[in-house]
Amino acid sequence: MTSQRTLNRLFTLHSWAGIVTGLLMFIVCFSGAVVVFKHEIDLWANPSLAQLPRSDKPASLDAVLSQLHTRYPGATVETIALPDAVNPSYFAFVRERGAPASTRTKVALRSDTGTVVGPVDSQLGQYLRMLHVFLFFGPRWIVGFLGVAMLVLIATGIVIHRKILAELFTQRWGRSFRVVMSDLHKSAGIWGLGFHILIAATGAWMGLAPLFEQGYQYITTPAAMAAAKPARKAEASEPVPMQSLDALYATAQEAVPGLEARYVSMRRWGTDAAEASFTGNLRDHLASTARVDIHAVTGVPKKVHDPRTAGFWSLVNGLMEPLHFGDFGGLALKWLYFFLGMTPAFLSISGTLIWLDARQQRRREAGAAEPAPGAAGVAG
Repeated sequence: MTSQRTLNRLFTLHSWAGIVTGLLMFIVCFSGAVVVFKHEIDLWANPSLAQLPRSDKPASLDAVLSQLHTRYPGATVETIALPDAVNPSYFAFVRERGAPASTRTKVALRSDTGTVVGPVDSQLGQYLRMLHVFLFFGPRWIVGFLGVAMLVLIATGIVIHRKILAELFTQRWGRSFRVVMSDLHKSAGIWGLGFHILIAATGAWMGLAPLFEQGYQYITTPAAMAAAKPARKAEASEPVPMQSLDALYATAQEAVPGLEARYVSMRRWGTDAAEASFTGNLRDHLASTARVDIHAVTGVPKKVHDPRTAGFWSLVNGLMEPLHFGDFGGLALKWLYFFLGMTPAFLSISGTLIWLDARQQRRREAGAAEPAPGAAGVAG
C-alpha cells in the first residue's frame, strides 16, 4: 500500500506538472479537439469550394498538372492533394516565380475537369493543425514532451485517487467551489482515462520518435559518411522530359499494393534529378505512412516504404497518426474524438483553478493564524 509520504510527493508532482504545462496543455488539447474537423473547417471557411461538383472518376493527374502550368506559367508546383471523402476538389501548393521558398499559394481545382478554380481564401483548418502540432513555430518535440507530461499526470492521478469507482459518480454540487471543481476534475479524468492515455501516448510518440531516430542516426553514422555530401548535378538549361504522373502513380501502386495516395510531391521537376513522391493510406488498413519515391525521368522507384512489410516499429509508427486524430471512422468518430478531446483542456483549466483556490485558502489561514499588532503586549 502506498504510504502517505509517497502520496504527498506524487500529489506535489501532479500539481506542479499541471501548473507548469497548464497553458500549453490547454492550447494543444483544445486545438487538437477542434482539428479533427480540419477538412470540414476548410470547407466551412471556403463556402465556394463546398459547392464544387464531386466526380466519381476524377480528372487525371496529368490534366491537373497541365492546368496548373497553363494558369501559373513559370511557377513551381510542389504538391498536389487528391480529392478525398470530405474534400471534393484537387488542391495544389504552388510557388510562383520570384517568391520566397517559404511562400506557397494553395490553389483549388475542379475534380471532374482539373480546371483551376483559384487560390483558396482561408486555410483556417491548416492553421489549427499547425497550432496543435508545432505551436505555429516551435519544433514538434515540444508537443511530444507535453504528451509525456500528460502521461505523468495520468499516472500520478491514478495513484493519488485510488478510489476510482467511488469517485466516478461523486459530484457534490452544494459544497465549496474547490470541492465542486475537484469532483468535476476527478470524474472527467476517470471517464476519459482510456482516451487520454491513447492521445498522450500517440502524441508523445509522434513528437519524440523523430528526435530519437535522428539522434540514433547521428551516433551510429560514421563521421566520414556524415561529412561527405553527394555533389549536386548542374541543372540543365533545357527542361528534361518527365514521365506521366498517372504512369508514375500506377508504378507506385504496383510497388505498394493498395496504396491510395493523398499527396503527390514533386521535387526538382523538369531536371534530370526530378522525383515524384506518392504518400497516403493503404486500402483496408489503418496505417497511413505508405510512401513511394520514383525517379520522374526513368520511372524507376527509388525508395519504397510499406508499413505492412517494413517491420513492427514501422507498423506501429504508421498507426500513430490515425489513432491520434481519429480520421479513419467517419464523422461519428470525429465527434467522439472532439468531445473526449475537450476533457484534457477542461482538466488543465480545472486543475489550475483548484491549485489557485487552495493557495489562496492557505494564505487566508496563514493570515488568520498571525497575532494582531499589539496582541503580544496585551497578553504580557
